[in-house]
Amino acid sequence: MPKKTKAIKKTDVKAQKAWLKKVDASLYQIEIKETNKTILIVGEGQTEKLYFESFPVLTLTVEAIDLKGQSKLKLIESTTSIIENSDTKYDEVWCVFDMDFKQGEKEFSDFDNAITKGQSLGYNIAYSNDSFELWFYLHFNYTEQKHHRTFYYKFLGEQWNLNYEKDGKTYKFCQAIYSKLENDENASQKDAIERAEKLFKKQSDLPFHKQNPVSLVYELVNYLNKSKRK
Repeated sequence: MPKKTKAIKKTDVKAQKAWLKKVDASLYQIEIKETNKTILIVGEGQTEKLYFESFPVLTLTVEAIDLKGQSKLKLIESTTSIIENSDTKYDEVWCVFDMDFKQGEKEFSDFDNAITKGQSLGYNIAYSNDSFELWFYLHFNYTEQKHHRTFYYKFLGEQWNLNYEKDGKTYKFCQAIYSKLENDENASQKDAIERAEKLFKKQSDLPFHKQNPVSLVYELVNYLNKSKRK
């Protein structure tokens, strides 16, 4: 015999009992959107670490590590070691580093090989040439000139009224850079993203070390912005 079903009283329908109400589909959507992910960002400086930690993300845990100055290939190796020795399962891995012209050909090779090696391991590489500070500069201006990092230091120092190379590298100041850029009426992250993407597209067919100026930091910023507090 077919299983009997319990009749619903008219009074229950009229009273809109809680167990008879439809569940709003949006409740399920909220749960999906708020699924937390963890990403690892490995960089070679305090500026990068504190800048990325400043993003007001909601559905993302950002673990940023400053490995300080070392070769780019060594940074990739260290990233692998961090992952292998961590109890955390990272949803994304990003390596952030820039060129350094002090060592010439040796540095070019290290830069190119590190990017190739990192990409082969599935890491996202947010590289810059010549300097990470190019990303900050692009908030204010566009350039296709091959400037040395001292050019960007000088510009930022004048913009923020300080000796950037000295005072702009302090812990306290690095913590404030994200908010400084957000609150500066002359700066635009949206413009910086568009400018950086334009620069990369113009040079993407060149060897990595010959892409100058370039900053793929915009890709990481785009990723973080997807989880940003509105």
